Amino acid sequence: MFILYRFLINLIFILSPIIILIRIINKKEDPKRFIEKIGFFSKKKKLGKLIWFHGASVGELQSIMPLIEKFEKNKEVNQILVTSNTLSSSTIIKRFKFKKVVHQFFPIDTNMLVNRFIKFWKPSKVIFIDSEIWPNTLHHLNKRNIPVILLNARITKKTFKRWMIFKIFAKKIFSYYSICYPANQETKKYLEILNVNKIKFLGNLKYAQSNKERELAEKKFKKKFKLDRNVWCAASTHNNEEIVCGKTHLKIKNKIKNLLTIVIPRHINRCDQIKEDLEKLGLRIVITKDFKKPSFNIDVILVKSYGKTKLFFENSPIVFLGGSLINHGGQNPLESARSGCSIIHGPNVQNFREIYGFLNKLKISHKVINENKLALKLIELFKKKNISNAKHLKLKAVGDKILTEHYNNIILN
Repeated sequence: MFILYRFLINLIFILSPIIILIRIINKKEDPKRFIEKIGFFSKKKKLGKLIWFHGASVGELQSIMPLIEKFEKNKEVNQILVTSNTLSSSTIIKRFKFKKVVHQFFPIDTNMLVNRFIKFWKPSKVIFIDSEIWPNTLHHLNKRNIPVILLNARITKKTFKRWMIFKIFAKKIFSYYSICYPANQETKKYLEILNVNKIKFLGNLKYAQSNKERELAEKKFKKKFKLDRNVWCAASTHNNEEIVCGKTHLKIKNKIKNLLTIVIPRHINRCDQIKEDLEKLGLRIVITKDFKKPSFNIDVILVKSYGKTKLFFENSPIVFLGGSLINHGGQNPLESARSGCSIIHGPNVQNFREIYGFLNKLKISHKVINENKLALKLIELFKKKNISNAKHLKLKAVGDKILTEHYNNIILN
């Protein structure tokens, strides 16, 4: 199986110029920094201890920002390397202005590129986030006796079944991890079946909140104005969910006066098409890349930027989380919960089942099954006061505890 994997990844490497060119045209690749994926580096390696974090995209990197803040203060760590795969994820790091952190795009997982990468950066410890599993990289790190941690590990039932098709190969790959910290009990069970060397459940790291991110958001928010409207936000929406939200706006606007809907799509390259679809419903739309006060005749603000959700959540007491009315598995609701929002979601939240279960117990989240139920729940929540601060303090306490335990355990392993 390893031979087949290496054949396929080498084939991808051969085709990479064409793939990267298409991605550059579609604005999914950095036209200058794409060379990092093929073995060239835009940053320098400092002398001393380097910790390497890798997460695929925006969500994974946001989840480790609180942890990176702690490592920034650790005098024994000289440099922190953060890698990711997507263009949008690279913008997250810039916002924080870390002193020790450098960002590079993750190289294509071929023997040649992986060897070159590891020899250049010489990591003391490697931390992969969520479901990042790259066989060649893991193999070469293991050969060099560099400890590799799988942090906030998440394996869905669907993914587990795929791994079990190649059971021997899967067990070999997972044996390369020094320790795995599962994000939920379901993943813990799957890791045990895969004979992982060491497993320790400390809770989901996504409960933790970045102090710097909160400070940056508050600083920006103080310079902004509050929206003098009845606002709700539909965040991380996927195809067709925006139309559902548009129709919901039309259904309730006569009952909720001065209504404003904010839509933040999961993939902002769809904004122009979303605008066209919503205008066909008779809605007045404005596309924005920043937090701006719209004129009173605007029905929907369509957000075309990454990393600004916190500002919009601060102005929206109610948030609908997308990827949940369609069969996608939902999106992480914790950022909106920490902003003091009541959360509405559809029935398909299997990717974050335990988180939603906890928020439901606190009566922060509410499930709806269709457009009509969404409209009714919005009307109900608009008539209620915001959820109590005590619930958020409990949420923060849980996050702080999980963060501290993860940091202490990573240092020891």
